[in-house]
Amino acid sequence: CKARWLAHSPAKRYTELLFLAYSPFWMVWALGVVVPFKLYEHAGKSGYMAIGLGASLPCIILPWLLEHKADRSKPWYQKYWVKANIWIAMFSFIGNYFWTHYFYTILGAEYTFPSWRLNEVPITLYFMTHAYFCFYHALSNVVLRRTLHAMQSYHTILQWLLLALLIFILAYITALMETVTIAHFPYYRFKDRSRMYTWGSVFYAIYFWVSFPVFFIMDEKPRKVWTVWEAARDSLASGMAVTMLLDFWRIAFTESKSQSLPWLS
Repeated sequence: CKARWLAHSPAKRYTELLFLAYSPFWMVWALGVVVPFKLYEHAGKSGYMAIGLGASLPCIILPWLLEHKADRSKPWYQKYWVKANIWIAMFSFIGNYFWTHYFYTILGAEYTFPSWRLNEVPITLYFMTHAYFCFYHALSNVVLRRTLHAMQSYHTILQWLLLALLIFILAYITALMETVTIAHFPYYRFKDRSRMYTWGSVFYAIYFWVSFPVFFIMDEKPRKVWTVWEAARDSLASGMAVTMLLDFWRIAFTESKSQSLPWLS
């Protein structure tokens, strides 16, 4: 039964479970303590940075300190937890540095809390995104694996159709739930909040339509083990694919089609 949910690779299985076990701690701290008790009002730039680092660094430190025996004898660039963190870090960076500007220009979003910024995006968000995405992608791996196992007897075309539908639903739920959970944070604003919950969540889900299946295949089959360079390549390729899809959306469905790319505006 475990094989239906958990990865064949011991190192991948351990890293996924570690991400899933750790994530509730920072989520309860950030979303169950910091936001409802408005501790962010006393944060300042350094406080916000500490929140981001506090959430993201354990995703790197814990797999390193509590390393699975399957990874201990390998060089760093062959360890699954290293490849997973590099994949997520690069994808998260692209998302914040470039794609956040789509939310600025298309959905009228803005961050108003005090922060150090990179390309007009609060730096702490680069770190928070890493923590979020480690959780999302570990969870999606488990769900996709279980679904594929359940569909083994199905026709190949039906498998692909159902898998595509699952990824679409999983991506949308992920995007919507994140939007809802940060709704009470007053320094992330939108011109039209109801529009953000509907179309904005679909827009955000585009990230995961691409990233969930691409991240899933890394080290999934025993005979094919990714190198760290292949992990970086896949992350960059996913970033380019999402960028194209976001811009196609901008041109097709918004009034900003005559403008330049959002991060160049």
